[in-house]
Amino acid sequence: MTRIETQLPDLHALAAHGLPQHVPLVAATRGDAIESIHYGSAVVLGPDGSVLESRGDTQALYYPRSALKPLFAVGLLRAGLELSDEQIALAAASHSGSQRHQDVARSTLEAAGLSLQALGNSTDLPYGTAEQAAWLAAGGSATQLAQNCSGKHAALLALCKLKGWDLESYLCEGHPLLQLLRETVEELTGEDIAGQSTDGCGTPVYLLSLPALARGFARLASAAQGTPEGRVAAAMRAYPELVAGEGRDVTALMRKVPGAIAKDGFEGIQAVALPDGTALAVKIADGGDRARMPVTAALLAAHVRVPEDLLSSPALGGGKPVGRLAAL
Repeated sequence: MTRIETQLPDLHALAAHGLPQHVPLVAATRGDAIESIHYGSAVVLGPDGSVLESRGDTQALYYPRSALKPLFAVGLLRAGLELSDEQIALAAASHSGSQRHQDVARSTLEAAGLSLQALGNSTDLPYGTAEQAAWLAAGGSATQLAQNCSGKHAALLALCKLKGWDLESYLCEGHPLLQLLRETVEELTGEDIAGQSTDGCGTPVYLLSLPALARGFARLASAAQGTPEGRVAAAMRAYPELVAGEGRDVTALMRKVPGAIAKDGFEGIQAVALPDGTALAVKIADGGDRARMPVTAALLAAHVRVPEDLLSSPALGGGKPVGRLAAL
């Protein structure tokens, strides 16, 4: 078996089929002028799954990237993997690479009788700014354990060990693990996967609509206690600092909005769900990370109290606020 490979697409051919019809979502102001605008698309679903708000092109297909991790974690638990709440939270995480993050990932491997050498994810420095600085100051270098997806990969390997599946080929086409992940995502989102590629860490990533991604998160946030879905949601709520890290907006949102579960993904993806099943999904057209949270917080504010510091951030001039980044 070989790792999943995708033929590089022709950009002009893709564009000829039509570009997503994104709309302005977030603006950066400075003085009396709008300095920059981030376009994108977003959807909010009610507890019954109905569309409460829709902006831009919500039916276009996007890669949710790391926002798929909580859904993957459900599949692992359904398949019989036993993990602590901390290990579940890290399996659903894009962690900052702190010592605690790395220790939890290592504990997942050790509990399964596996070594660090089993990891098949890419190598990287810690993702968090402070964590990376501390790591480099201590003489650290890029490793698979420090990379932000190591908790997920440790859990994937632990399930393979439990099931007796081949460990070396766990990221290869045709492996039963990848079939499990795909089936889990389709079931939770209620949408057939129209296409797939490979994420930065090596796992598959699937094309989904924003309503499908929001539905998947709603399934977790509103699930009964003790179910696989409910266990993932409970672990994320209990350990938001493991799902991202100190100083990260996803961690801040889950701490400040009671009961919310949230996960970001590279290229401007954000998904959030509340305990009653209200859920939203956002895609920023230019992939700009700074635009995710202002529009997410503004959409959430119609349903729950959201702290001001999540709604906007200041633009500085000479060290003083002279504008702000906020949703339109």
